[in-house]
Amino acid sequence: MTAVAQPEPARRRTASPLARAWAFVRRNAISVFGVLALVYLLLPIVVVIVFSFNDPAGRYNYTWEGFTTEHWTNPFGPPGLGDAMEASLKVAGLATLAATILGTLAALALVRYHFRGRGATNLLIFIPLAAPEIVLGASLLTLFLNWGVSTGFWTIVIAHIMFCISFVVVTVRARLVGFDRHLEEAAMDLGANEYVTFWKVTLPLIAPGILAGALLAFSLSIDDFVITNFNSGTTVTFPLYVWGSARLGVPPEVNVIGTMIFGVAIAIMLANVLFQWRRTPKGAQ
Repeated sequence: MTAVAQPEPARRRTASPLARAWAFVRRNAISVFGVLALVYLLLPIVVVIVFSFNDPAGRYNYTWEGFTTEHWTNPFGPPGLGDAMEASLKVAGLATLAATILGTLAALALVRYHFRGRGATNLLIFIPLAAPEIVLGASLLTLFLNWGVSTGFWTIVIAHIMFCISFVVVTVRARLVGFDRHLEEAAMDLGANEYVTFWKVTLPLIAPGILAGALLAFSLSIDDFVITNFNSGTTVTFPLYVWGSARLGVPPEVNVIGTMIFGVAIAIMLANVLFQWRRTPKGAQ
């Protein structure tokens, strides 16, 4: 018998490395864009951390000269830097405390009650979020000058409370929208009055939203430059100090303090995540 020749299988074309890379990008486009966005956001922070260990030859800390930990031993060494950081912490602390209390009460009123002027109040809450900071800063300065108020530490605090309240209201309000009112009703059916219900039921449940609003307000306050520059008077905060020293050369200690602030923020975030994870029931994980 004559053997029938079998057809040779078609050879698979080997894709080029560039084609394989493009196919990977198309399959993982969202992940790739997410990684690129994180790199774009974190790259300036990495530069700040790296240059906190730089040993510049002159007063300009813009080029890498060598590694040193000397600046970490005395981060408040440059004249005025410690006072500026202290002023920023005081302003941020007072503004955060006042804005968190007022913003939480305003969010409770806007979510739970219908009153005359509720729509106008919502509009006023969102105006500081939408208006440019330079407009807010100039408007507040005009207000203080018309009232004969000398600009300084307390005008900065008032200005920061004004724009931080809006962020607290938005954050706490988002928490209150999904709040189950039946839990409060059950507590009151069991004999608790309004005061006990708020402190024992309502406040613990909305506490994550309040904490998030407070942390957001603190970070915005300690970082603000434009509004602070309009209403600072002779008070110098940390952002104002950095702006003023940039004309003569930013000392490496500024990068050290920036790295410390970033590290504290990361530590607080991780502690909050760990706290929430430990509170979650094991069966729900």
